Order: sequence, then structure tokens, then C-alpha cells
Amino acid sequence: MESEVTKRTFIGSAAAALGAFVVGGCTRRGEAAPAESFEVTKSADEWRRILTPRQYAVLREESTERAGTSPLNAEHRRGTYACAGCALPVYSSAAKFESGTGWPSFTAPIQGAVRTKEDPGFFGPRTEVHCRRCGGHLGHVFDDGPPPTGQRYCMNGAAMKFVAA
Repeated sequence: MESEVTKRTFIGSAAAALGAFVVGGCTRRGEAAPAESFEVTKSADEWRRILTPRQYAVLREESTERAGTSPLNAEHRRGTYACAGCALPVYSSAAKFESGTGWPSFTAPIQGAVRTKEDPGFFGPRTEVHCRRCGGHLGHVFDDGPPPTGQRYCMNGAAMKFVAA
């Protein structure tokens, strides 16, 4: 019985240490990360009133929807993908491609529509993409996309709304 408690204690301690490392890795020398400012700001309650629970989880809590669950994967009409939080156009349908990942993917955003920041991630660093107007989390960008950019902007469908042309 004692070895079981020791294993649990070890696993719990290791998980706590890993959590502290990941959280500590998000800032420089334990300092708070500087707050970004955005044109559109709302309280958590205001965001919850205008977003679905799924949209709130993705846009405001940086969650990721399950692969293959977004209706935007099958969207092939001409148009624009806008941030579900503030309606800023972020991607053109001309930049959309089938990545086979289960998430809507684009070669590039509309110029000036998004910001990026390093995301330490659980499995290594990656680059987070968010709306430059409201700061909503859209997804991540990877360097394994097709020409002309070689980038794959892998976006959460819940973070966007499609506007047909």
C-alpha cells in the first residue's frame, strides 16, 4: 500500500512541477507577460452573452475544437472567414486549402488581420494566431503548408463565421 501512495505522490508532484514549468515558461523570469491592448474589449460575462459556449472556449480560453467537427471544413464557396468574436475579416476563401488535418486551413491571413505570439505548448513551442481587433484565439500557424507561403494557418472553425461573396 505504501508504494502505491508513493507512486501517487510522485505522479502528483511531477504533474505540479510540470505545470509550474509550463506556466513559468510563458513569462520571462517569472514576470507577468505584458498585456496586449485590442480595439474590441469586453468582460468575460459580455463575451459569454454574445458567444456560444464552444466559441467562448476557443476564442477566450484558447481551447481547440476536435478535428473534423467544424462545418467550415466543407465550405467551398467564395467568401470571407471573419472572427466570430468581432466580425473582422481574417481569411479569404482564395487562401483556403484542404490540409487533411480536420481543421479549416489557409495559406495566409488577410493582411493586417491577425497577430501571432509564441505558444510554449505541451508538446513544444508553436505559434498562436489571434484576431488583431479583439484578441480572440483563432488557431496556430505551422511551416508545413503549400506554396506560395509554405505556411498552414490551422484555424478553429468555432472561432470564425463564413460570409459568402
